Amino acid sequence: MSRRGPRHFAKLAFALSDDDDPADADTARFRDRLLAADPGDELLTLWRRKLTAWDFEQSPAWSATAPRTPERRAEIHDKLAFGADLRKALDAVIPVHVEPGPVTISREFEPWYTREQASNRSFYWTSYERLLRRKGWSDAAVSSLDEAAHAVVERLADPTRDTPYGARGLVVGYVQSGKTANFTGVTAKAIDAGYRLVIVLGGTLNLLRGQTQRRLDMELIGQENILGAADPNDPDALVGIDYQDDEDWPAKFVSFGARPSMLGAFDIERLTSRDRDYMALERGISALEFEKPDRTRPLYEPANLHAARARVMVVKKNKSVLEKLVTDLKKIGPILGEIPALIIDDESDQASVNTTDPKKWEDGKVTRTAINGQISKLLKLLPRAQYVGYTATPFANVFIDPGDEEDLFPRDFLISLPRPAGYMGVQDFHDLDTVEDGEGEAEKKHVRGIYDSTGDRLQEALDAFVLTGALKLYREARGLPPFRHHTMLVHESVRMAEHAVLAGRIETMWRNAAYTGPEGHARLAALFDRDFHEHADGSLPTPADYSDLKPFVSGARRLINQGGGPVIVVNGDSERDYAQPDLDFDRTPNVWKILVGGTKLSRGFTVEGLTITYYRRTTQQADTLMQMGRWFGFRPGYRDLVRLYIGREETLGRGRNAKTVDLYEAFEAICRDEELFRDELARYAPLVDGRPQVTPAQIPPLVAQHLPWVKPSARNKMFNAELVEVRSPGTPIEPAAYPLDSEMTERNTGRWKPVLTALQGTPTTCLLLPDATSPLSRSFQAATTVISHAQLLSVLSSLEWEDGNVLAPHLAYLSQLDGRLAKVDDWLVIAPQRTQRNRIEATVLGRGPFSLFRRSRQSGRLSFGRISGLEHRLYAQQLASRNGSAFPGGSTPVLGAAQGVVLLYPVVDAAQDDEVKAVAATGAAAADHITMAFTVIPPKAAVDTEQQLVRFRTKDSSRPDAVIVNAL
Repeated sequence: MSRRGPRHFAKLAFALSDDDDPADADTARFRDRLLAADPGDELLTLWRRKLTAWDFEQSPAWSATAPRTPERRAEIHDKLAFGADLRKALDAVIPVHVEPGPVTISREFEPWYTREQASNRSFYWTSYERLLRRKGWSDAAVSSLDEAAHAVVERLADPTRDTPYGARGLVVGYVQSGKTANFTGVTAKAIDAGYRLVIVLGGTLNLLRGQTQRRLDMELIGQENILGAADPNDPDALVGIDYQDDEDWPAKFVSFGARPSMLGAFDIERLTSRDRDYMALERGISALEFEKPDRTRPLYEPANLHAARARVMVVKKNKSVLEKLVTDLKKIGPILGEIPALIIDDESDQASVNTTDPKKWEDGKVTRTAINGQISKLLKLLPRAQYVGYTATPFANVFIDPGDEEDLFPRDFLISLPRPAGYMGVQDFHDLDTVEDGEGEAEKKHVRGIYDSTGDRLQEALDAFVLTGALKLYREARGLPPFRHHTMLVHESVRMAEHAVLAGRIETMWRNAAYTGPEGHARLAALFDRDFHEHADGSLPTPADYSDLKPFVSGARRLINQGGGPVIVVNGDSERDYAQPDLDFDRTPNVWKILVGGTKLSRGFTVEGLTITYYRRTTQQADTLMQMGRWFGFRPGYRDLVRLYIGREETLGRGRNAKTVDLYEAFEAICRDEELFRDELARYAPLVDGRPQVTPAQIPPLVAQHLPWVKPSARNKMFNAELVEVRSPGTPIEPAAYPLDSEMTERNTGRWKPVLTALQGTPTTCLLLPDATSPLSRSFQAATTVISHAQLLSVLSSLEWEDGNVLAPHLAYLSQLDGRLAKVDDWLVIAPQRTQRNRIEATVLGRGPFSLFRRSRQSGRLSFGRISGLEHRLYAQQLASRNGSAFPGGSTPVLGAAQGVVLLYPVVDAAQDDEVKAVAATGAAAADHITMAFTVIPPKAAVDTEQQLVRFRTKDSSRPDAVIVNAL
C-alpha cells in the first residue's frame, strides 16, 4: 500500500473525472452515501481501509502527529480538504481507533526499510494481508499487525549492506494471543525485503513444529510453492506432496494463481515439511546453493538477492536436529557469509536460554546448555543472521547476561505487542485494581474457587462442560457460526501415574452423571440458573430458562462421547502421546473432549475451544505458572461461558515445609508483574529529541526496581547501567514492597505521626464524577489535610526499606520539585475510609481513629498487590486534572496547579477482615502491626521542558558503553 499520505480529495477526484469542473455537491453526495452505506459497502470498505492505514502509520513523512489519535485524524481531514459535515460523517462510520499500538524499546538504528521500500517489494506481505482480510480480520487488526511487523523488520540489518551485522531482538506477546500471526507477517516482510534463509525454531514437540509448519505453508508459502513443478490435476504427480490428505487443502491454502517467479516475484523452497523435521538437506548442499545472475558479486548485492529463491525451514528445538543442521551448514563454505538469514525462535524463553551455573564454568569459559549452544553456533555460522525471539513470559530473556556477545540478549530491540481485540486475558479473570469489599466483577463472572469447604467441585466442573456445550449448540441454532471445538482442561498434577487415576475417576463420574435423566437435568438446571444465566452476555443468544436449553444437552453429550469416550490423557515424553487424532485441532473436524495432563499441556500447545479449566497444580516458578494459563485466548461467541475452577487452598511442599497456597492469588501476582513490565516499557518508549530514553540494555535495572523477587544482576555480574531517577508527572508513585521486620515497620509508622496529627478532624465527602469506569457519580469519606512539600519529602526520605531503597529513584525526582526542576508548593493528603458497613477503625500512635485497610502480600514476597483503591486513585487524578477549578460537591480543598496528592492507608497485612479486627480490638492499633502505605501523585506540570522521564548512571565511567561490569 502506498504511504504517500492524504491529498486534496476534490482536486484529485476532478483530475480523475470527466467533469468540466468539480461541484460542492459531490462531497455532499459522498457524505450521504457513506451515512446510508451497509457495513459491507465497497466504498465504505475502501475508505475504512485507507483511513485506518493513515491513522496507524508511525512517523510518516507527511505528518508530525501521533498515530491513533484524534489529532492525526484531524490532520488527515485537513489534507483531504474535507468540510465539517463530511468529517463528522466519516468519524461516525469509521471511528478513530485509539487502542495502543506496539511498544518499542530500541537502540538507535540505521533506517533502511522505509514504507516506500516496503510497498515496492511486497509480494508475500500483500498476499498474507489479503488472506487475513478473507479470514475476517478487521482493518484495524490488519493495520496493527502491519505496524508491529514493520517495526521488527526495520530494526533488522539491511540485507544488502556490505558489512555483516546480526541484530538480536525480542517480541513480547500474550499467552495464546496470536504471536504466530505476527512472526508470519515478519517473515513475509523480511523475505520480500531480501532475507533468503528463514529458520523457525518451532517448539520442542513434533506436534508443535508440525502445527507451525502447516500454518506457514497455508498462510504464507502457498499452494504453488508446495506443489513445485507438480501438476495439481495429475494424481501421480501428487504422490509424496504434502497435505493431499488435509481437509483444508487446497481451499484454505493461499494461492498466487501461478508460481511467484512467473509473476515477477521469487519462489520459496521448503527445506522441511508438515511431517518431516530437518533431517538433512534432501538435495544435499545444492539446496543452499543460491542462484546468482552475476557470479562475480556476492549474494547480498541487490541484483543477485532479489532474483534468488528464499529457503524456509521449521525446525524442532531438539539437540540432535539442530546438530544436523549445524553440521550441514558447515559444509557449505564461504557462501554462508553472504546469506541474509532470519532466525525466529518461538517460545524463546523455553530451552533457548543458557541456564548453566557460571560457578561451574572451567577457567571462566562459558558452558552452554544443549539448545543454547546450537543456536549460538548457528548465529556464528551465519554472520548475517538476525535473531528474533517470541514469548509471552519475557523475564528469562531480558535477564540473559548482556555481556555474553554469543548469547541471545535482545540488545537491539524489544517490542511489546498490544493486547489484541477480542483477547481474553489477565483483566478478564483478575480484578487488578484493589476491590475493597468482596470479589470483583472478573472473579464473579469467570472464577470458581476450590476450597476445603466447597469440596473438589470436579462434578460441577464436568456439569459446566456439558452445559456450555449445550449452550454453544443452542447459539449455533440461532445463527452463530459453528463451534468446531469444545474442550475442558484438567491439570492437577505433574505425575503421569496420577493422570491415569484422575482420568479413570472422571470416566466413572461421567458414566454416573445421568445427563439425560432427571437427576442430571436437575443439576444442570440449578447450575444454569445460579451461574450461566446470571452472567450471560446479553448480546448473545441465551435461553430464558433451562427448559429451552434441555433439548441441546443430548447433542452435547453425544459429541463429547464420540470416538470412544470423553477423556484424553496427554502426558509423557514420547511423541506418540501427541499423535492422538483428537489432539490435532487442525485436521480433526470436531474435538469435544476433556484433556487430562500436566506440563505438556502448557507451553506452546493451544487447546482450541477451551471453555472449562480445572486447575490445582502447584509450582514455585513464575514463568511455568504463567504458561499454564491456557484459559487465556480468543473465545468468540462464548467468552461469557468460560469458567476457571482453581485451587484456593492447595498444599505446596511436604512435611514441615508444607504450606497452603492460593493458586488464584499466585497467578494474579505474576499477572501484575507482567502488566507492570508492559506499563514500564510503554512509559519510557517515547523518544525524546528523536532519541530513545531507554535502550534494551537498561531494561533489567529498570524492571528490577519494581519486581522485588528480581535482583538487578545477571548471574555473577552486575548491570553497568544503574537507575538514578524516575520522573512521574501526573502518574501515581506507589511502592508495593514494604518491610516485613516489625521494628522497622514501627519506626516507619512513627515517621508519619505529624501527618496523622494533622489529619484529625471532620471527614470530607469526596465526590468522584462519572468517568469511563462508571456512568454514575460515586463518593467516599476521607480525612484530609494539606502539608508542605518539605514536610512530605522529610517523611519519605526517612523511611526504611528491607531490600534496598525502592523509593530512591523517585525521591531523586521529588527532591527537585522545590523549584530546581519544577515547583510544588504543597500536597493534599487524603486518608480514605472504608464503607460504613465494612469499616474497621482504630487509633494509630494515639491519633485518629483511622479506617484500617486489609492488604495481603504476594506469596513469598515483600510486595502487596495494588495499595490504592481504584475509586480513590481516580478521584485523586480527577482532582489533579482540574487545575484549580472548583470541584462540585463535598468540601475538598481546590487543588492548585502546583499541588500534588498523597493517598495514605494504614494497612494491616491480612487475608481476612477478622485479622484486621484483632489488630483493632482494643481501639488502638499497635504501630508495629500497621504499615503506612501511600500513593504519591505529583502535578502534571511537575517536569521540565525536556520531558525526560528516566535517568541512568554508568557504574564504570571508563566503560560507558558496557552493559555490564564484573561483580566485586
